[in-house]
Amino acid sequence: MLRPHDPITGRTLRAVSELTSAFSKYPDLESITITGVAIDSHQVEPGDLFVAVAGAKVHGATYAGNAKLNGAVAVLTDEVGAGIITDLPVLAVANPRATAGAIAAWLHKEPMRDMFSVGVTGTNGKTTVTTLLYQIAMAASQQSGLIGTVQTRIGSEVIETLRTTPEAPELQSLAAVMRERHIRNIFMEVSSHAVSLNRIGGSHFDIAAFTNLSQDHLDFHTDMDSYFAAKAALFTHKYADTAYINIDSSWAKKLLEIQELPVVRISRHTKSADWYFDRIESGARGTSIAIRGTGGILIETSTKLVGDFNLDNLLMAIAICVASGIDPVDIAAITPTLSGAEGRLEKVDLGQSFTALVDYAHSPDSVKSVLETLRKGTSGKVIALLGCGGDRDKSKRPLMGAALLAGSDLAIFTSDNPRSEDPTQIINEMISGLTLPSNSVVEVDRKRAIELAVAAAKPDDVVVLLGKGHESGQEIAGVKHNFDDRLVLAAAIEATP
Repeated sequence: MLRPHDPITGRTLRAVSELTSAFSKYPDLESITITGVAIDSHQVEPGDLFVAVAGAKVHGATYAGNAKLNGAVAVLTDEVGAGIITDLPVLAVANPRATAGAIAAWLHKEPMRDMFSVGVTGTNGKTTVTTLLYQIAMAASQQSGLIGTVQTRIGSEVIETLRTTPEAPELQSLAAVMRERHIRNIFMEVSSHAVSLNRIGGSHFDIAAFTNLSQDHLDFHTDMDSYFAAKAALFTHKYADTAYINIDSSWAKKLLEIQELPVVRISRHTKSADWYFDRIESGARGTSIAIRGTGGILIETSTKLVGDFNLDNLLMAIAICVASGIDPVDIAAITPTLSGAEGRLEKVDLGQSFTALVDYAHSPDSVKSVLETLRKGTSGKVIALLGCGGDRDKSKRPLMGAALLAGSDLAIFTSDNPRSEDPTQIINEMISGLTLPSNSVVEVDRKRAIELAVAAAKPDDVVVLLGKGHESGQEIAGVKHNFDDRLVLAAAIEATP
């Protein structure tokens, strides 16, 4: 876990107890000083408060001994955990995970409030919007931080992270490092899991942005209403000051109805919105656009980003960048240079006669949107390859399979990350209820499936690999193998006569 270099003024365990209304039997809370917080015993450093939470199989309190060896001076846990720990002072609260972020933010003196902070949520578009925000701000000489699925950055430095949204103590420490390095903006993806699992505890955003909502993660959230509720929880005074909402969906309208924050409305075409496109003209060299914004702003520019969904992402990013203080004139000059995020309609070009792309689409709506976009932009066939991840939402598999079949001229059903599941069974669930025509292929081996897609391509066709995007591995039977769609696709193109 990355930590700031400047020493933290320690807080006593008594102060932590008062902040959290925790219960403790330890007699001398005033004598113990906390200088850090960690939720993973391996990340504990001397002086830390170890946060022990109940896991799916094992309670985190069983790792208190390891945390002590690494320097933990106390443990925050629940009643069950308190009954396990015998050799460290214990603070007990009902939900230690929910409390960890507040303690970490308090210890680091709420670093996110010292920067312009933006949290972006939605089923699709989070990565692209935050990446565009980062690219625009950096090009405008505003040092910025990026936290998300593809990568985390502090200025130009890339930091390794394991999750779209880090655990709360790690997030607050990372924000403190950014503040220490004089970062002006934080642009961050906020997943529904992050909200539900309290990973954004202690965080506060100047702007919370909503892109869209469609079926995904129902293995975790059970139904769409629960999924929506997790997203909507970000749009409260607890977490944010202002809401930027793309209003072009029914879920957005529902979010507007329950909104307690001031709202800036974003829309591709609705002229009554605060930000909208006045003109969209597609051409061979890109798309010429005119954007209308608050206060009579007019931004005329162009973009090489492809697809209506990317226009939505770009509009959101530009609106937020204006709010961050970047001159619209500078934004207009920067926009033609923007490349978007890795693995999002990313081209693999070795001079071949067809277009080859890799995209992260892994929900029914995103598969449909990508294929519709490619259909509009090609005079040849659309050859699309897709799998579904194992140990994830099974209800979306037949929907994704149907979207693949409907949107492509050649549909190739294959593996994604089967994880602990049988990949053949996953594909069977994808094609359940479908009548597969002759222009479809089932090939479990993803490498072989990619080679089949490339072999079938003719001049002016489009080959698109869906689902894995930027990912560099494929998990099969619990083992992660090196597998990057971009590299495998490039090798297949090179090997084709």
